[in-house]
Amino acid sequence: MDDRTAIRIRKTALTPISLAQKTLVESLALIDEQESTQLRSAAGRILARDYYSDIDVPPLNNSAMDGYAVLSGDLKSQATSLKVTQRIAAGQKGEQLSSGEAARIFTGAPLPKGADAVVMQENCQVEKDSIKVFQKVQPGENLRLSGEDIKAGELLLNKGRRLLAQDIGLLASIGLTQLDVVRQIRVALMTTGDELVHPGGSLKAGQIYNSNFYTLASLLEALGAKVIDLGVVEDDLQGTKRALVAASDQADCVITTGGVSVGEEDHVKAAVEAMGYLDLWKLAIKPGKPFASGKLIRANNSSVQFFGLPGNPVSAFVTFVLLVRPALLAMQGCRESAPKSFHLPTGFSCQKTAERQEYLRVIVVAGVNQSALMPYDNQSSGVAASLSYSEGLAIVPPYSEIAIGDSLEYIPFSELLN
Repeated sequence: MDDRTAIRIRKTALTPISLAQKTLVESLALIDEQESTQLRSAAGRILARDYYSDIDVPPLNNSAMDGYAVLSGDLKSQATSLKVTQRIAAGQKGEQLSSGEAARIFTGAPLPKGADAVVMQENCQVEKDSIKVFQKVQPGENLRLSGEDIKAGELLLNKGRRLLAQDIGLLASIGLTQLDVVRQIRVALMTTGDELVHPGGSLKAGQIYNSNFYTLASLLEALGAKVIDLGVVEDDLQGTKRALVAASDQADCVITTGGVSVGEEDHVKAAVEAMGYLDLWKLAIKPGKPFASGKLIRANNSSVQFFGLPGNPVSAFVTFVLLVRPALLAMQGCRESAPKSFHLPTGFSCQKTAERQEYLRVIVVAGVNQSALMPYDNQSSGVAASLSYSEGLAIVPPYSEIAIGDSLEYIPFSELLN
């Protein structure tokens, strides 16, 4: 039995999502190409190498506040008079400070030589060209020391980190303008269904607007992917095959919505199996059961990752954020792709569930002592409005009965949409 046969899906049993996630991770092909990008546009990209600092930040000892630079040893009494000999603003360099002298200094300004502390201006009385200091200071007080933030030679960010806004600032603080990042992933997006019409068109009887494309394209672009629009493919086997061949020739990953179930007009599954194979089909989750993944084989025998999402808008969204999003990040070498979750008590009850793990759209309602999860009224997989009016997903394990006050795992959308 060859490897491809070994990972053929079982035709009847539903795959638990934990096994599906493991199977996906083990089967993904990594993008090993990199490119250079401007620092200003690097947020959301994934670093292709480790980054170290060449400099100390800050480069010099400087004042942490507005006040007066002093020699701490001069302040031996409760009211010490010091002559103010200079004024140092941020970006300026002061002169040597001698005993009995003080320098007017402002936040961020370099500490003059000789000084070892800064007295807060609130603790001083100004008297023409001198000050009277009413409080002692310790050496190093009210200073930001050289290298306190970053030391030269320090490892700042590891290869595989997905860059956050604060990371961009961190790298800017050491003077970088260009970064080596993993090449932008190319994702071909195809929606299926004769009933679909793009917004702006006129609806005929039986037709609906193609919301899935816009939801998924937005999610992909938020991940930094280059989206290749394959348009709406008609419910036809040969047309579906042609579209998949065209997609596989120009993309690292192909995503379809609809057509992966078992209806007479569902042609995606058959088309994929004709030109490749599926290693996952039918998950033990609700919504999102008819999810599929596998490989499309190009003419040169190389493979392209394939994801077939259900056609219902909630099912497409849930399977994307739970399975496709972390997979696409992992393909780019991202070190941390799993969303963070936490537990909250429920403000509702429900009867015992069946074999599928359920993902309820919920909001978090503030209580007197503790917040609680409350579900959106209509949990149908076709009610797209529930995604806009909810704040995250509550996970109900298989064969569970939920009582008010029970604790459920909760994933906020903020962990799934960035």
